[in-house]
Amino acid sequence: MGIFRTVVLLAFITCLGCEAASAERHIALVVGNSAYRQAPRLLNPVNDAILIADMLKTAGFDEVTTRLNLNASDMRRSLRDFGASARSADVAVIYYAGHGIELDGNNYLIPTDATLETDADVLDETVPVDRLMFAVEPAKKLRLIILDACRDNPFAKTMKRTIAARAIGGGLAKIEPSSPNTMIAFAAKAGSTASDGDFKNSPFAVALVEYLPKPGLDLRKAFGFVRDDVLRKTGYRQEPYVYGSLGGEDVPLVPAKPVAVGPQPNLDNAVRRDYELALQLDTRDGWNAFLARYPDGFYADLAKGQLNKIAAEEARSAAAEKARLAEQEKARLAAEGAKRAEQERAAAAAKAAEQARIAAEKAKQLAQARAEAGEETRAASEKAEAEAKAAERRAAEQAATDPAARQGGTESAVDQKKQEPQTVASLPPLSDIAATPSGVDLVKSVQSELRRVGCLTEAADGEWNAASQRSLMLFNQHAGTRFDVKLASADVLDAIKSKPSRVCPLVCDHGFRADGERCTRITCRAGYRVNDSNECEKALGKRPVASREKIAPQIDVERKRNEAAPTRLRASGQIICDQAGCRPVRPGCRITTARRAGNPLYSQYETCK
Repeated sequence: MGIFRTVVLLAFITCLGCEAASAERHIALVVGNSAYRQAPRLLNPVNDAILIADMLKTAGFDEVTTRLNLNASDMRRSLRDFGASARSADVAVIYYAGHGIELDGNNYLIPTDATLETDADVLDETVPVDRLMFAVEPAKKLRLIILDACRDNPFAKTMKRTIAARAIGGGLAKIEPSSPNTMIAFAAKAGSTASDGDFKNSPFAVALVEYLPKPGLDLRKAFGFVRDDVLRKTGYRQEPYVYGSLGGEDVPLVPAKPVAVGPQPNLDNAVRRDYELALQLDTRDGWNAFLARYPDGFYADLAKGQLNKIAAEEARSAAAEKARLAEQEKARLAAEGAKRAEQERAAAAAKAAEQARIAAEKAKQLAQARAEAGEETRAASEKAEAEAKAAERRAAEQAATDPAARQGGTESAVDQKKQEPQTVASLPPLSDIAATPSGVDLVKSVQSELRRVGCLTEAADGEWNAASQRSLMLFNQHAGTRFDVKLASADVLDAIKSKPSRVCPLVCDHGFRADGERCTRITCRAGYRVNDSNECEKALGKRPVASREKIAPQIDVERKRNEAAPTRLRASGQIICDQAGCRPVRPGCRITTARRAGNPLYSQYETCK
């Protein structure tokens, strides 16, 4: 009877703990400023604010207030109202996305109507971060401020300084909250700027949504995972940072689910049964229904792989149909004798559709290989589990028949039972079970794909050298990606395979121009030549220039003629020698010695009255 009362008392205390945890009040204020009047519009803050607000609502927050594109007065009013609500809250969270500025070591958030013509305007037109700390101060258990405001601030570049020595830094300044159980998270470390990314949401916001709402995950670990994820996605250019401290106990944003007391039924059998039913149906609706009931775990990863396989097959079918229709249109235009331009457009469309079909076929094969690898892993884990149970059953039977082996057999079965979950837990996630090449084969595959999209001209030799790195850099420039050029990875291979046609433009030598997928020689009409810009221009004739070879014979002839003239007549001035020879001077004329144009020697000619 005493044991029964003890069990009932423990269960009652556990229920009280559950009620106390569920009675905690969680509130949040989410602000996103994008539409600045005196600065270029920011693309992501409003999208990030909506994403974070949805995450907090899904996480079970009692009150989530979302405010977008606030001016100064609206920001102050929102903080005042939130501070009043925080008096009755256990957890208070403020998330801000937009522009911020650091002035003399203090941080300020910039409303959408700020002009900030001088540094003195910062005190009047912005909201200090200390005002946010004041708003969350009344919360009893946790105070969390998340600032995605470390962007490159355009106001700091145009702002006039009233004091030349006044410091206006890039990003935000380091801050140390004085209140206990208070954390302030920056999207980028103090003094550095954050990236908006190339997609709808910033890398920081995407990482927050992935890790913060995990039940029971301590905030310090969660922000550590966020840091690692953002560093990886930004190529180690942006490092989120957290200021403040918490106590020794774990402080999760979302409390862990309470653990029921007493023996629990084995849920693996039910999950396995439902998975096998969904596998028999093998439809999108069936797998979505399974994931709605079992969103996490080993079988959920397998179900996602099956959904990827179905999506890849649908994409392949659509691409094949598009290629077929494009080929039919090409044949029809050729049969009807359409214009050459129309036939060329149809041929280009058919070629692009065929390349898209090939890419979809490769994606389908990859998804199918991943799904098959997942099924092999599942079969191996179920076999190991069955063998462990059989060994445990045999040990129990042996212990029942042989009292001497009862203790040893039981311990052996228990050891096998302890080892069996470790086998399942050590299985890699489905995203890592991929039929992708590795090592030299991976490098060759990436090089071959780079050649296909026109970014690499050298052969695929399996050596990731400088030429291969330059080709990946060209792919990043023209495809809008940001892969590390020093590494050939599976992600790079998948990204290049997703491009159905040429990405890098065709580069031809001088005297040639790009014509589709090849270089053709530039032919100019008569009288024209190819200039340095690869364009035809009129060829200009060159003026003849006298050379020493042409002048020398003429000089020798005149010298010999002068020497052949009688010495007496030349000395008396009665004979003249020129190119035509030597002859007497005509009456009334005299001899003039001068140098003709283009002739370095002096010549004689007559000057008559």
